[in-house]
Amino acid sequence: MSQLDSMDKLVSLTKRRGYVFQSSEIYGGTGSVWDYGPLGIELKRNIKEAWWSAMVHQRDDVEGIEAAILMHPRVWEASGHVDGFTDPLVECKVCKKRFRADELEGARCGRKPSKAPGAFKACELGEPRLFNLMFKTFMGPVEEAAATVYLRPETAQGSYVNFLNVQTTARQKVPFGVAQIGKAFRNEITPGNFIFRTREFEQAEMQFFVTPGTDEEWFEHWRDARMDFHTGTLGIRAESLRFSEHGPDELAHYAKRAVDIQYEFPIGWKELEGIHNRTDFDLDRHQQYSGKKMRYVEPGGGGRYIPYVVETAAGVDRMLLMVLSDAYYEQDMGRDRRTVLGIHPRLAPVKAAIFPLVRKDGLPEIATRLHDAFKAAAVPSFYDAAGSIGRRYRRQDEAGTPWCVTVDGRTNEDGTVTVRDRDTLEQVRVNADGVIDYLRERLAR
Repeated sequence: MSQLDSMDKLVSLTKRRGYVFQSSEIYGGTGSVWDYGPLGIELKRNIKEAWWSAMVHQRDDVEGIEAAILMHPRVWEASGHVDGFTDPLVECKVCKKRFRADELEGARCGRKPSKAPGAFKACELGEPRLFNLMFKTFMGPVEEAAATVYLRPETAQGSYVNFLNVQTTARQKVPFGVAQIGKAFRNEITPGNFIFRTREFEQAEMQFFVTPGTDEEWFEHWRDARMDFHTGTLGIRAESLRFSEHGPDELAHYAKRAVDIQYEFPIGWKELEGIHNRTDFDLDRHQQYSGKKMRYVEPGGGGRYIPYVVETAAGVDRMLLMVLSDAYYEQDMGRDRRTVLGIHPRLAPVKAAIFPLVRKDGLPEIATRLHDAFKAAAVPSFYDAAGSIGRRYRRQDEAGTPWCVTVDGRTNEDGTVTVRDRDTLEQVRVNADGVIDYLRERLAR
């Protein structure tokens, strides 16, 4: 069970073990922008591949695409982002710091001691004004209004504008879905809480096109399927996940129904993924703005209609934060405590760490050959010969490595190695020639 009671513990561990670094750290950092280190990028790739496998490879009714980040500006007019993708902003006229007007109670002024914005007599908050969250830039050599484009704030619109392209080329029939993973950008007023809310992030979204009248049935299907993915494929504890239904006054303008999957982070219950019934809003709007018919024609001369859309939208960075948070625990070992990332072995960045017990008697050479065999078999491994065996174990526990393989004195005698399990601490002797198959069998469980 996770024992993570502070986000600061996770920030420290992820920096120490090469999961996440502050972007541009040597220049003082860039606010709420993060870089993924050697272990972080591997974990992120594993999460994305697990999502892609479940959403695309294991189904016949979902196709994958990769849409461009820069899109025609009319796309964002049709979607409502140009006029409606805003947060209310207030600015302190003294310190010039900006705050979300609807979140002042939980915000803190930069003055010391920390207080809510406006709590100091010297503070003077301006009137709220709407602030568009899209990053604006210019295409071409001239910075003028006609050349304005936006960094996309979501990947979904790339799926909507490609609805007909995918449907015809993949010869799909409704119901079917379009999935993609990609970067999105939002100029958040108050980002924070590590990688939970950032200005540059990655989304894993799927738009499922259905016949009107079947949308509620498909909504329930995807609602349950997405929860099963988090508890099953990602191995997250069920008690740390819950559904949160949007009330009538919480629904977005395009939504008929919406449910969030929330996870209990150290900062409280927060949204991880949203499942939305978007009706025919998006395709209808793009039909109006583009003049291109977005109707689906049923085979054999059947009906013509604009499909409804059931959307599943998850943040990749939030899924990664959830996996790390859920895996973290500390264990009293008597004379010391060990910190562990009990990441599911299928997701772990490194599957096995390989150690020579000592740097003599030919053990480093045997360990190096074994490490080479792991690389040839495409099983991610790590070679470490520095420090005591106990310290090497502790480093790998923190890194989330599920198994440590030690080449010791008996290896020269009988060709076996010691395999130590991260979670149970059990140690077994395995033939060195069969250790890769041994671990693969456990990865498949």
